[in-house]
Amino acid sequence: MRTYLDFEKKIAELESKVSELKSIGSDDQNEEESSISIDDEIHTLEEKARKALVDTYANLTPWQKCQVARHPDRPHCMAYVDAMITDFVPLSGDRYFSDDDAIVAGVGRFRGRSVVVLGHEKGHDTESRIKHNFGMARPEGYRKAVRLMDMADKFGMPIITFVDTAGAFPGIGAEERGQAEAIARSTDRCLALNVPMITLVIGEGGSGGALAIATANQVLMLEHSIYTVASPEAAASILWHDSTRAKDAATNMRITAQDLDELGIIDGIITEPIGGAHRNPEKTIESASNMIDKRLQSFETMTGDEIRQQRQQKFLDIGKSLH
Repeated sequence: MRTYLDFEKKIAELESKVSELKSIGSDDQNEEESSISIDDEIHTLEEKARKALVDTYANLTPWQKCQVARHPDRPHCMAYVDAMITDFVPLSGDRYFSDDDAIVAGVGRFRGRSVVVLGHEKGHDTESRIKHNFGMARPEGYRKAVRLMDMADKFGMPIITFVDTAGAFPGIGAEERGQAEAIARSTDRCLALNVPMITLVIGEGGSGGALAIATANQVLMLEHSIYTVASPEAAASILWHDSTRAKDAATNMRITAQDLDELGIIDGIITEPIGGAHRNPEKTIESASNMIDKRLQSFETMTGDEIRQQRQQKFLDIGKSLH
């Protein structure tokens, strides 16, 4: 059953009527005249629903985009890995403390290339969301990421990362095990890589929890994803001591792909199907795969030093342009 967001009420009503009429039509399929009449009505309602969907998604506010980025049916990291990466072998553990299921890590092949894959996995149901801690990584997750980056550098394998997290896990245990230090070391390791790194923000890109595996040569975003220094709720609590003003925070923080592209913080936007990635995951993943392949090709003639310098200069330029 499809999940509708608050602002999709009109779309939900129209699509519900279409479903009801289709059900009636199948019951009355032996009555030809009645069937033709119902088919006409279904066609009319489908056109209205499609127009409402197009109009709604063409004018989303930043807060509405935030809701779409968090949609429970939106394809998560493992959906991209399963569709894009062949011969994927997951690798576990940070060799210090334990494994962290919030970050998926492994090696595989992407369109003929051997690659290292890292990504936040939120899970798709209650059990898997608890297992993956809703995509909020602990220190061991980022230390696992550093371990795989070291391996990628050693064997000359490009890195592809999928970002989808509200932020790093803020629990006491995570802080005791050095959450801030782990994020800083992961970010630093990204900057020092001699292999190309491509990041795709597929949902939420929240705070240092995202940046730790997103300090890449190319940072791409899906059309309705968000990338921000803090979640709108957290920012509202900090600025106005009122988390209910998340809508105001989302508007003022410039968290959308379109805003960040204009500011020069990201390197490209991948168009989503009408109604968001959750309505057509296969098409979304195919578009993402094509874009990642194209961006990886642009680094094939560059040396390790050139790749590293390009990445470092990219982030220095962001600082200069926003000064």
